[in-house]
Amino acid sequence: MPVIRINADGDRPRMHSGTAPVAQALHRDPGDGPVIVMIHGWKYKPHLPAHCPHQHLFAFSPKDMPWRAPSWPRQMGFGTGHADEGLAIAFGWNARGAPWAAQASAVAAGRALAEVLNLLHRRWPQRPVHIMGHSMGVELALEALHHLPRGAVDRIISMTGASYRSRVEAALNTAAGRASEFYSITSRENDIVDFLFERLTPPPRSGDHSIGFGLEAPNAVTLQLDCPDTLDHLQAMGAAIGASQRRVCHWSAYTRPGVLRFYNALLRQPERWPLARIRAGLPESTAPRWSRLMAPPALPQLLPLPQKAS
Repeated sequence: MPVIRINADGDRPRMHSGTAPVAQALHRDPGDGPVIVMIHGWKYKPHLPAHCPHQHLFAFSPKDMPWRAPSWPRQMGFGTGHADEGLAIAFGWNARGAPWAAQASAVAAGRALAEVLNLLHRRWPQRPVHIMGHSMGVELALEALHHLPRGAVDRIISMTGASYRSRVEAALNTAAGRASEFYSITSRENDIVDFLFERLTPPPRSGDHSIGFGLEAPNAVTLQLDCPDTLDHLQAMGAAIGASQRRVCHWSAYTRPGVLRFYNALLRQPERWPLARIRAGLPESTAPRWSRLMAPPALPQLLPLPQKAS
């Protein structure tokens, strides 16, 4: 059972297919390897044919909707048949509607997620449990931390997370949050989405900014994937991630060549990827907002002038 598909029904978890209790499905897993919870972002909704994440991101052979997406479970090492591949939880929620409505839905869905994580922690208190979420899906992970005991979550990967700094800081200051590590994947390719998020959703406090600006916390690190120095540092550590090809892209945090393999290593081999070592080789700050959009276009290199024959 490499993937268990669960959806949030308001603030309660339900199986994507069938009527069996979620706890029953979790108890059928043998318990070898890590648990990796995958959470989609805005615009998806389970059971809606053109927007169902279980047919797209969470499928082993994703359907085009309308664009092609990589299979998160497959790229994260599931479906191999290996005894130690662990368990993937594909967690869906209603992310349709206006951004402010989706944000409210994300908070309720975060409580449903917490119920699942509590079940996992009670059954396997020593088993590594990680979360990876894209865009507004990160809000679910942050809300869940407020309802979990210490040690329930190990690492969280925020892929261009649509959330505010103070929201992350508060979540990382909970019992569960202080015992976890938060990897904020950012890119100046996502600046337009960050800007719109700040204009269309109310901040927890005046003057707050999205985590695309960067994040300061002892157990958090920001990785700007369109920064050449960051990519060089990660490559020196063993992660080959493709360079940026676009000025604007909301999905590059999981579509960039090599990036899902990097997340796989980050979650499955934490001893090789300690947070302190990752942080030590990064630039002191991220690039300012709009720096990628406003940068002059790269000019083609001129060919050398032909040499005269002597």
